[in-house]
Amino acid sequence: MKKILSIVLACMMMAIAFVGCSGTQNNPGKSAEPAKSAEPAKTAEVAETNTPDTDKKVKVTVVVAGGLGDRSFFDSANEGLQDLINDYGVEGKVIECKQDATMYKEQLIAASETSDIVVPVGWEFWDAITEVAPTMPNVKYIFVDNGLDGIANVESIVYAQNEGSFLVGYIAGKMSTTGKVGAVGGEDSETINDFIVGYEQGAKYANENVQCEHIYIDTYDDPAKGKEAALTLYGKGCDIVFQIAGKAGEGVFEAAQEQSKYAIGVDADQKYINPEVIIASMRKNVGLSIYKVVEEYIKNGTFDGGKVVIADTATGFIDAVYGDDTMTQQVSSELKAEVEALKAKIVSGEIKVDSTRN
Repeated sequence: MKKILSIVLACMMMAIAFVGCSGTQNNPGKSAEPAKSAEPAKTAEVAETNTPDTDKKVKVTVVVAGGLGDRSFFDSANEGLQDLINDYGVEGKVIECKQDATMYKEQLIAASETSDIVVPVGWEFWDAITEVAPTMPNVKYIFVDNGLDGIANVESIVYAQNEGSFLVGYIAGKMSTTGKVGAVGGEDSETINDFIVGYEQGAKYANENVQCEHIYIDTYDDPAKGKEAALTLYGKGCDIVFQIAGKAGEGVFEAAQEQSKYAIGVDADQKYINPEVIIASMRKNVGLSIYKVVEEYIKNGTFDGGKVVIADTATGFIDAVYGDDTMTQQVSSELKAEVEALKAKIVSGEIKVDSTRN
């Protein structure tokens, strides 16, 4: 089923532009945690759709649990929106809820009243979308980063971040000279732990004797706490730290710079932030996955409501990335080739990556 749904994902499309909860419009995106586990897709009725009127702009609103400026999760979603605006002329906006739980339902309703497609980004919208979507049958919802099935006008996208984390964990295990690697998580939750289990499994696949440590900082917005946690890990002997904490993870990069150590980015290709210390990133490609869902609706009028689709290494949405050739490349060509071989083994099922979502 996972492979079937992975194929379905490649046929999706969507668009967005950002508006803060205050109502001001933005044009320019954190790793979130499902409070409910993403379950495998069950049989559900697919919402019937008609090809949209080509003379009418499709209206898309992205509602993010956090805010833009994280240079990872939410910003990636915005990149997908901007591409849809540029390529298909969608009318888009983004609402930022800044982690204010009182905003989730209110802003989801507001978005639904003016949009053809609403994209809630973050597990925090589980309760709100479960309540709101059935009352808005003419609105299509793309629920990003959690698996809610069985509602005819909701299509969910779940990311196999454990697979990508395995790949960067393998890199860390291979490159560590101290035999200790670490991770900084935004919180102790199912999604963050899905990153961590994959990362630690990959590190031990590279070196069975490597020691793995992680710290939760209970924030995605405070780089000072990310830096403090990373300094602690570096102080314990870790020489590579994986940041899994959105904007707060930028503090990990600062600590790596100060300590002359290495770091790994998350959700987007973050190497450009500091090419001298960020050796690789685990990319989820949230923006492209949204783009594909909306694109499919605009071009063909199709929408896989009621289903959960999986974005994984097989679909190409999950990967280890290294910036571009103008940047310092700490990861050798030989090691990159090993990572590609491991990715093929994950896709084929030869390597089974641990997950908190099984």
